[in-house]
Amino acid sequence: MGSHNDRPGDGPDYPFDETGTARAVIDGDGILVEWNEGARRLLGHTSADVVGRPAADLLAPDAEVARPPAADNRWNGTLTLRHQDGRARTVWLLAHRLRPEQGDRSGWLVVTPVDNGDPLPTDDPLLTAFVEQSPCSTAIFDERLRLHRINTAMADALGLPEERIRGLRAPEIGSSPGTKELEEHMLRVLRTGQPEGLRTPMGTGSGADGAAWFSRIAPLAFEGRVRGVCVSAHDFTEHYLARQRLQLVNEASIRLGSTLDVTRTAQELADVFVPALADFVSVDLMDPLDHGGEPFSGPLSAPVSLRRAAHRSVHAGNPEAVVKVGQVEAYPASSPQADSLLAGRPIVAADPATTLSRWLAWDPVRRERVRTYGIHSTMSVPIQARGATLGVAVLTRFRRTDPFTADDVLIAGEITARAAVCIDNARRFSRERETALAMQRSLLPRTLPRTAAVEVASRYLPASRAAVGGDWFDVIQLSGMRVAMVVGDVVGHGVQASATMGRIRTAVRTLADIDLAPDELLTHLDDLVVQLSAEAGSEGTTGEVGATCLYAVYDPVARRCTLARAGHPPPVMLPPDGPPQEIPMPSGPPLGLGGLPFESTEVTLPEGSVLALYTDGLIESRDRDVDVSHRMLCQALARTSSSLDDTCHHILQALLPPTGIPDDVALLLARTRGLPTSQVATWDIPADPALVAPIRKQVVSQLGTWRLDEAAFTTELVVSELVTNAIRYGDRPIRLRLIHDAMTLICEVSDTSHTAPHLRRAKIFDEGGRGLLLVAQLTERWGNRHTAEGKTIWAELALGED
Repeated sequence: MGSHNDRPGDGPDYPFDETGTARAVIDGDGILVEWNEGARRLLGHTSADVVGRPAADLLAPDAEVARPPAADNRWNGTLTLRHQDGRARTVWLLAHRLRPEQGDRSGWLVVTPVDNGDPLPTDDPLLTAFVEQSPCSTAIFDERLRLHRINTAMADALGLPEERIRGLRAPEIGSSPGTKELEEHMLRVLRTGQPEGLRTPMGTGSGADGAAWFSRIAPLAFEGRVRGVCVSAHDFTEHYLARQRLQLVNEASIRLGSTLDVTRTAQELADVFVPALADFVSVDLMDPLDHGGEPFSGPLSAPVSLRRAAHRSVHAGNPEAVVKVGQVEAYPASSPQADSLLAGRPIVAADPATTLSRWLAWDPVRRERVRTYGIHSTMSVPIQARGATLGVAVLTRFRRTDPFTADDVLIAGEITARAAVCIDNARRFSRERETALAMQRSLLPRTLPRTAAVEVASRYLPASRAAVGGDWFDVIQLSGMRVAMVVGDVVGHGVQASATMGRIRTAVRTLADIDLAPDELLTHLDDLVVQLSAEAGSEGTTGEVGATCLYAVYDPVARRCTLARAGHPPPVMLPPDGPPQEIPMPSGPPLGLGGLPFESTEVTLPEGSVLALYTDGLIESRDRDVDVSHRMLCQALARTSSSLDDTCHHILQALLPPTGIPDDVALLLARTRGLPTSQVATWDIPADPALVAPIRKQVVSQLGTWRLDEAAFTTELVVSELVTNAIRYGDRPIRLRLIHDAMTLICEVSDTSHTAPHLRRAKIFDEGGRGLLLVAQLTERWGNRHTAEGKTIWAELALGED
């Protein structure tokens, strides 16, 4: 016998006899899967006789029954059934769909009363008149909680005659969840004798939607005990629907615009509409919106080209959709999309077969979908914001039997208007993001220089859920084969942050060109950021300008690296024969505070060491601690292969989430190289002008050793001029150094004087003043840098060229 999980009203708390109702359950294929004792009493067949067999076998030979439409969730009527003894018996049956969402594939619960029970006393004519004539829908249930009597108002509300349903329980009369809840309250009233109230929607089963009722349940007591309950129901459907509409609008205000993404906001709009207002919704947008472009501002004309941004259905997989998300479709004048956009207002097509006949005739695929799913009502709502047309949302109904009403149009328009503002905000954000990203990428180095000091690789990833920030990196060639590596992060996001980043990066390059020490460079950079912040405040811009920065200079001759940082994460170093480790160094204040000192740290880096410089977006995460991120970074860096690009990929893959990053990330990896001592030559120069000629000969001889004879003439002139100036104007000791690699020869002359030379043009009758001009003409570039002991004048010659 058993019990069926989908049968309404059953449960362990219901202690009464179940044989008063004949009940059977039929699956979607028409096979009997349940047969209770009441059904055996009615037709004589046992459960073993009928379960597993087609229900049609119980019909009398001449009986016929038509399958109810998929939209009807309840059926009642009289059928002639076959009794176990062979007799034909005419029975009135009431059937409810067990799973309305499955349509024709849904099973059925079939019931009919068998025993109406003992009648309640009705001696009081006034009580009888009240039950029959009261405008309030009233029902009386006996102590078995089976229907004893209903008045005319209740019969009209249920759509069932009293004489047919007398003896049934509430969940057998109506199949909605509200009827089971009603019976639970009636059982409690029957046991306690205390009246209760219940506010719940209770569908009658005639369609997808039912009325909402407020039920007052009172005990009926006589002869010293409660013998039944009286249910008085009041229809508050309009109030209930109004509350639902208000709740839907409130829900939409919370769910819409959770992200500044056009496609995501369109999907949120579809999700709000289904299933609360429609069974299928499509959202199509004007094409430029997906890329942050301007919406179409001119007059629209058919056909209208729209891109599918989102859709949602009550069915899994959206089988009603003809257009895929991201696909562009041209909608003709007879389509609901084009008609609504051209009219500029919502349009309801209550009968697609006639109202949309031209469009459906033009599109046989949609015509077939309308027929297959029984689409009976369509509403198209234009998506408009700030005077611009952004797209259109089309709502359709097929599971719900009621058409769209004027109230539905109002609420759809209200929700769509809110979504339109969110979509327009997302569009504006996307446009600003694309602008900032284009500016950011244009201000970052397109390619990194190939130097003799380091091999480098880099990555820059913009934030996926916010505006582009001001992260940057750079590699700058310095004199003496040295190289500067810098990574920084400007506070804030958007175009302003990108512009500030560009100004700071330019300043770093300018300060690096005069060979400032890292701590001095950050001090000058701090002054610049303070000035930028003051300018922003004077222009009324909200927020101060701030930034962090890490600046490192590596010397391949000495294999030493000098670093300083301003509020930036410290770098991680992987030696060639050891585990990764963080380089300890003073943090320094962020740029923009002003007046605070910066300190440098100098470390020795063996040849082949890998240095990792990065911004905080790489290690800061809501899901883990910064220390954990540091360990993950070290582990990923330890996987260093011969390719630094592969190492960058491993690091980003290990530390960043696959769904998108909340902040910009800049990563710079550098593998150090050492310059062999055989490529460096050094001479201590006595302060005697007569010794310049022997020095020139030694230089030419060294060039011959290096097989650079083609550069001997130019190098001899440059060395002669730089050494002569050092002897004449500098202080002892004086030192000459030559450094070369495959492409460059560098001449450096150092002394202890802090006076820097200046390039000037000599007058006609001047006997001197042309030396540095000659050096500038003969070399690729020249300059001077100050050291703790004095200064160094250097000049670079390109090898392999005329």
